[in-house]
Amino acid sequence: MVKTCKILQLMITQVFVLRTILILGVIGLSMQTAKAQSKSVSNRPNVIIIYGDDVGYADVGVYGSTNIPTPHLDQLASQGIRFTDGHCGAATCSPSRFTLLTGVYAFRKKVNILPPSAPLCIPTDWLTLADVFKQAGYGTAVIGKWHLGLGKQKEPVDWNRQVKPGPLELGFDYSYLVPSTNDRVPCVYLENHHVVGLDPTDPLYVWKAGTAMPNAAANSTQYPNGKTDVKSMTRWVGDRQHSCSVINGIGRIHYMAGGKSALWDDYTMADTLVEKAVEYIANHKNEPFFLYFSSPDIHMPHTPHPRFQGKTQMGSRGDAMVQLDWTVGQILKALETHKLTDNTIVIFSSDNGPAYFEGYLNNKPAMDAGREGYKGHDASGLYRGGKYEIYEGGTRVPFIIRWPAKIQAGKTSDAMVSQVDLLASFAHLLGITLPDGQAADSRNMLDAFLGHDPAGLDEMVEEALGRLALRQGNWKLIDKGKSVQLYNLANDPSEQNDVTERHPDRVKQMRKRLQAIKEAH
Repeated sequence: MVKTCKILQLMITQVFVLRTILILGVIGLSMQTAKAQSKSVSNRPNVIIIYGDDVGYADVGVYGSTNIPTPHLDQLASQGIRFTDGHCGAATCSPSRFTLLTGVYAFRKKVNILPPSAPLCIPTDWLTLADVFKQAGYGTAVIGKWHLGLGKQKEPVDWNRQVKPGPLELGFDYSYLVPSTNDRVPCVYLENHHVVGLDPTDPLYVWKAGTAMPNAAANSTQYPNGKTDVKSMTRWVGDRQHSCSVINGIGRIHYMAGGKSALWDDYTMADTLVEKAVEYIANHKNEPFFLYFSSPDIHMPHTPHPRFQGKTQMGSRGDAMVQLDWTVGQILKALETHKLTDNTIVIFSSDNGPAYFEGYLNNKPAMDAGREGYKGHDASGLYRGGKYEIYEGGTRVPFIIRWPAKIQAGKTSDAMVSQVDLLASFAHLLGITLPDGQAADSRNMLDAFLGHDPAGLDEMVEEALGRLALRQGNWKLIDKGKSVQLYNLANDPSEQNDVTERHPDRVKQMRKRLQAIKEAH
């Protein structure tokens, strides 16, 4: 009997030990699975696109600037890859932003520089860059300049209610916007669907120059009209286009009334947007996120914070560039603080080439000497043209990518790359299949963006105010309608010698190819 009890006790002990081993095994397996899942999540890099405004190729130190200090951008380049032949989608703002977010050339939708009252120019049923990340399980946000229109077609935006459709209808979870640009009304921030800090007793109205003020706007705050009250433009004196409503002493494009409690402060705009970006990074440090940070710097009117004023000998434009560089530094610092640096892709680029005089008369005398005479600083470097122009200076912009986990530090690439291809490239990286007909002009150029492909694109379209050019390697054909220009950038990077007559066969072939691209999709 005693022996039987001992046997039973032994059996019970063995069962208990076996059960414990099984439980511990399951726990261990669960921990390994969780660890594997965590590792899988960590392999989905965060992505931040920092988009400068009117930043020229040579406005950054590593691209040749000697008069404007840009230590944070130079550091970013030293830790990643710098492209010498990197391009935005067009030589103007709205078309480039459209192309970046849709993977479609803007000329296909006839998207040009949008006025303040423009409806959303991206169809809400189109796949966007934000949608790609959202499908991959990312948080998505846009902070800063929008300039892609808001609201529905043929329906004026009611700024006192929900302002939609906009970024939230295009795949972004969060948005904090300068709705149009800093030289246009309304001069308020828009968070998600609502104007920030708007007093309902002082409703906000916006209308085009040349049209009558809405009757209801008569009871809202009135701002000086720069056309009839020039002295009210105490900070920046606008030309005829930029002298409608005067907000904060600056003439703006088009008119607004009301919204006094919601007005932005031009001189603290960079601080406000950086604060939102840093807050977003902190709130999403434990999940993959995509942040499109679109800085209003260095678009006119230049209003750098007082702490940046006088930091260069280049006037307000140079000082605004120093402020933009500080902005980059603050975002990089936030990544470091939250230990996100290694597995975050940071891209810096610009929406088009540089602008010098653009709408403000008190800045014009300094610009009259031309780019080369602007205190020794040519923001396009050796490239011809700038904003609005079809030459290389219009679309060849700073293009830097840092991803410490995957990209060799300090690399320089001569590969031809374009922002239009970021959408398809990220879709490939994240395993997202692009539906037929979506992002039709975007190609998977991930190997070039990571520095593995030294050549990049075989061909690329450049656009400026509806005019197109075709790049095939170093050959560039500019379509001028009834005539064309042909340049060989290999020995003529400044596009000074039109060689059309010397290469009739190449002209014929490239002209035919460009026409086929225009007619595609």
